Amino acid sequence: MKAPSVLGRLALGVVGVAAVTFLGAAYFARRVVVPSTTRREDLSIRQVLSGDDGSLRVELPATPLTRAPGRYSLWFGNGKGHACIGPVVDEEMHKGTLTRLVERVDSGDLHAATAGIWSGYAYSKPEQLGLPFENVEIQVDGGMAPAWRFAPTADGPGSSTWAIHAHGMGGKRAGALRGVPVPSRLGITSLVVSFRNDGEAPPSNDSRYSLGQNEWLDIEAAIRYAVDHGAERLVLFGWSLGGSMALRAASLSAHSHRIIGLVLVAPVLDWTETLTSNGSATGLPEVIVRAGLMMLGSNAGRWVTGLKQSIDLSALDWVTRAGDLKTPTLILHGIDDKSTPMAVSARFAELRPDLVQLVRFDVPGHSLEWNADTERWESSVTRFLKSLPAD
Repeated sequence: MKAPSVLGRLALGVVGVAAVTFLGAAYFARRVVVPSTTRREDLSIRQVLSGDDGSLRVELPATPLTRAPGRYSLWFGNGKGHACIGPVVDEEMHKGTLTRLVERVDSGDLHAATAGIWSGYAYSKPEQLGLPFENVEIQVDGGMAPAWRFAPTADGPGSSTWAIHAHGMGGKRAGALRGVPVPSRLGITSLVVSFRNDGEAPPSNDSRYSLGQNEWLDIEAAIRYAVDHGAERLVLFGWSLGGSMALRAASLSAHSHRIIGLVLVAPVLDWTETLTSNGSATGLPEVIVRAGLMMLGSNAGRWVTGLKQSIDLSALDWVTRAGDLKTPTLILHGIDDKSTPMAVSARFAELRPDLVQLVRFDVPGHSLEWNADTERWESSVTRFLKSLPAD
């Protein structure tokens, strides 16, 4: 058999590179939109110690995340166990470990756990807030989405001003519970919602994330519920993806005139830059990430992604669309957020200083601003909410 010519070998090489790029882009694009049902428990739990006073302490590897001040969450037992983790009480540099106080164990046997997931869910259930609430359901496409409705604990505009809280991608509504106490103290009713493909609300017809392009419709359903129950003014709280959804609702809602403020926590303001940054952080070549973004945005790519509708990333670029913003907005963002770079929030705030306030937090990780400095987070939100029009 005759050996391939130089041109033939080059052609084979080009085909090979193209195939690798396509497969890599397809993998990247599907990871973006296919909801994940499990997370790997990658944080080693070295030991759990019981004090003479009945207190619990947990020994963990010392990392930037586990060293951070504040209150955090430890999920274990394949997501069935949950503990609220308090401050660092000891660090053994020679062992590379530290010990933190366990404030409470909500479920599961922490003593038997060997690994877990570090997160910002200081509360796993609404009861833990100690605030009056009820379980409600909101009519959305495909059925009923569960939500928690919190009554205010102080006199105020509770019957006429509502806060709607939306969590982030891959999370549950419990992740948004951190935002409830402030509006409650100000006399504002809170509605903590679920949305399509989060495992609690009905899935979309393609069971895919659309990065806020369609998820905002479940926020619109929550807005209708609030208005039907007496809401005249609305504040939208959005965490990460929830921030993108809140911006879209403020722009497109039939009740946009009622939305008087946005509180955005580590929001995704530009999916192209966010996904490019995430891809780079995992070592993916930019050419593969760009090809994956093209798949998300094209009808031809839908057979790979499984999307019913391609995603218009330009419509979700709120930096480019900063001129469209009409609602006072507070952004709370960590300076070392690798998932949603704070530089994007800073550009957005610079473009709209008339409407956007940015509060920076010195904390590693994503959506952990409240956890690292609860007092600063809540005082910033309190000032912002008090600055909004009352009628």
